[in-house]
Amino acid sequence: MIIQILSLLPLAVLAALVGSVPPPIGYARVPVAPDSFGAWLREFPVREGSPPVYLYDGRLKANQSAHYAVLDIDVGDRDLQQCADAVIRLRAEYLFTLPCRDEIVFDFTSGDAARWSDWRDGQRVVVSGNEVSWRNAAAPDSSYAGFRRYLDTVFMYAGSASLEREILPVNDIRNLRGGDVFIQGGFPGHAVIVVDVAENAAGDRVFLLAQSYMPAQDIHILKSFAEISPWYRVQAVGKLHTPEWGFEFDDLRRFEGASCEGAVARTDE
Repeated sequence: MIIQILSLLPLAVLAALVGSVPPPIGYARVPVAPDSFGAWLREFPVREGSPPVYLYDGRLKANQSAHYAVLDIDVGDRDLQQCADAVIRLRAEYLFTLPCRDEIVFDFTSGDAARWSDWRDGQRVVVSGNEVSWRNAAAPDSSYAGFRRYLDTVFMYAGSASLEREILPVNDIRNLRGGDVFIQGGFPGHAVIVVDVAENAAGDRVFLLAQSYMPAQDIHILKSFAEISPWYRVQAVGKLHTPEWGFEFDDLRRFEGASCEGAVARTDE
């Protein structure tokens, strides 16, 4: 269900990074490890001004009242990069910047692993009914264009159900950090990703969320229903209401760290 909301802050984004969205009065951004997923997301560019959200085919999204800002990243030209796929896209793009690209792997809904290293080496997926196999069918290709084709294949065969199985529950919502994911796996399900976190002197945390949706569309930072929109307040229990989906606060999950992220980024607080 689409919920129309009014922002309580000006929509204009004055700077061109996620980390430039001003935190609420009395809050400061939490420190992050320099090589962490949270640091990378905080430094992610956003499109300047107040741009609309476009669908993969160039049409405007029907609901233009749910977003605060739009991340500066393509959506592709097919209806593939939807909610969980957008989370996968950001995580994969981050890992692609690191010296541990061989650890880029996501599961299909079937449970079969799709490894970037296999795709890079020329293997391609063969799906027959519920059976998934890989065969040598292409020349090795480690280019970014090849990486994007790999991701489109992942988007085709993965989704919220498979991503929810892959990532780990966060036991204490108070330790929420950038890169964490609120997810409800299903057909349909939904997933949104925490792209920044701030904290006040009392230790209360607030956070920003980003999503894609159905049909595939620009990844965008969501407004919230709070007076501190677009920021959301951390709650120990209860509902997390976003403009187009409702989560529980215990739907929070986290990617297992890659070997080159650093000890701080890999450990669960």
